[in-house]
Amino acid sequence: MAPALASALTERGYDKLTAVQMAVLGEDARDADLLVSAQTGSGKTVAFGLAMAPVLLGDAQVLGEVSVPMALVIAPTRELAMQVQRELQWLYAKAGARIASCVGGMDMRQERRALADGPHIVVGTPGRLRDHITRGSLDISGLRVVVLDEADEMLDLGFREDLEFILAAAPQERRTFLFSATFARPIVQLARRFQRDAVRLSTVAESQPHEDIDYRLLMVAPTERENAIINALLYYDAQNALVFCGTRDAVRHLTSRLANRGFRVVALSGELTQAERTNALQAMRDGRARVCVATDVAARGIDLPNLDLVIHADLPTNPESLLHRSGRTGRAGRKGVCALIVPYFRRAAARRLMQLAKLDATMEPAPGPAEITARAQAQILADESLFAAPQEDETEFVGKLLASYGAEQIAAAFLRQQMAARPAPEELSEAREETQAITRPERGERGGRYERPERGERPERSGNRFENGIWFRVSLGRKHRAEPRWLLPMICKAGHVTKAAVGSIKVGDTTTDFEISTALADAFEATIAANGTGEKGVTITRAEGGNRPAPAGSRRPDSFKDGPKPARKPRGRPDNAFRATEGAGPKPGKKKSYKPKPGRDPR
Repeated sequence: MAPALASALTERGYDKLTAVQMAVLGEDARDADLLVSAQTGSGKTVAFGLAMAPVLLGDAQVLGEVSVPMALVIAPTRELAMQVQRELQWLYAKAGARIASCVGGMDMRQERRALADGPHIVVGTPGRLRDHITRGSLDISGLRVVVLDEADEMLDLGFREDLEFILAAAPQERRTFLFSATFARPIVQLARRFQRDAVRLSTVAESQPHEDIDYRLLMVAPTERENAIINALLYYDAQNALVFCGTRDAVRHLTSRLANRGFRVVALSGELTQAERTNALQAMRDGRARVCVATDVAARGIDLPNLDLVIHADLPTNPESLLHRSGRTGRAGRKGVCALIVPYFRRAAARRLMQLAKLDATMEPAPGPAEITARAQAQILADESLFAAPQEDETEFVGKLLASYGAEQIAAAFLRQQMAARPAPEELSEAREETQAITRPERGERGGRYERPERGERPERSGNRFENGIWFRVSLGRKHRAEPRWLLPMICKAGHVTKAAVGSIKVGDTTTDFEISTALADAFEATIAANGTGEKGVTITRAEGGNRPAPAGSRRPDSFKDGPKPARKPRGRPDNAFRATEGAGPKPGKKKSYKPKPGRDPR
């Protein structure tokens, strides 16, 4: 290792190198192209910085003047590129390296001036680097090393064409380092095309991904998701927390809600300018903010210090997204917590997601005020300031306080002061789901999926299970083009139940009757009364007496075995499905006016 880099590592507090850093310095990796798979947070930036050193420095201690860059590092996002630049700056500071950045959203004129000053290393995003190359402001004819950081993410974001352009334009006699979370097929194909006999290095334990992260599935009513997020932030009380939302609108709304509740929060989304995004991340780093609400794309590749909690406000759409998001915590041996906010009716989807990702998880109700208060009081009792004896200059006043108010009154005032500094927790509906552990499948099991139950094991929707079920009525019927397949999700979401709690669904002309399990009928009715259905103009009421009535105006027989089959309705939910107005659609007998297009024979 070059002395300049070794000295920088020592000053930075590196007692030992991580697994991936040791791997790139091995004998088999010397002078070779590298295809590296390593866990997020394992020190990959320092790893490829060390791997570049023999090529850039050789036997020299300090880098000399250059007219064209010697190394190019490509990252998927602006935030990650700026982060890589900061890491390489301190690593190569004593080697005299000049490092320039080229990222979208920054002033291109400033970037051209920085490139003209003769940087040794250029760090940038694919699109902006390609722009500079095509405009002639970035000369890559002298490159000795090209690094692709988070290559899998760059392919996912659609940068394949830009990457291929850059790699094809770079000198053939170069070393190429490709860093990726996995050796997926697109990554392997890219390596075969642009690398020469690459050495594969992997430090990822495939059987136990994210073993330093404690996964929690927090069950909550659909209308109380934001309350559950607030309670999770209070319960875990992390030094820094990252909350993922599915859309920019959700980021704006949740950020405003948390700010109003007293949290020090910043937002991170694609609609923000580069300066705003940089300021948000800096606020997290220097302690001015403790919570960052972000979209998935905006948070790709960011590394926040002391990030102990990740919350998924919306369930990830696939295991890869889950692992990527969650990997922001539990980095470099540090423990972290990942909490997924799961509405009751999406319990099964959350379980499948964890199983496909091969992760252990605990399913439990979202923490309520009692648990949060108990945890806060435990933290107060463990406060180090309580164990310190009074200082000499404090003794006299401490005696006055005790003489004036007494120990019990002083303790009560201290407790109230401590609790007032924390946002108040939110009330949540009583949990109706059983807690359970979700474990990863054993190695060799089929694809990590849940086993499909054998035929005959699936619970029936009718029969003894719902023999004494309670019937309810929703103000939608065939006239509103109602169908069970889109009525069922609406019923589950409105009543905070799963589909297993819903029995028969009987569609009439103007209303639909459906059956709710007796054990959940009262809670279902109370939830509807408190929150409504969530759909404008749609109501749900208990059928008279709770017994199954005949739907109003029903022409459909109770059993499909009796009478002729009704005409099949068009598949799919119509756009106006929830417009509960009898006048919807064209009036009978009124034909649509027809106007032939100009130049077309109307026959």
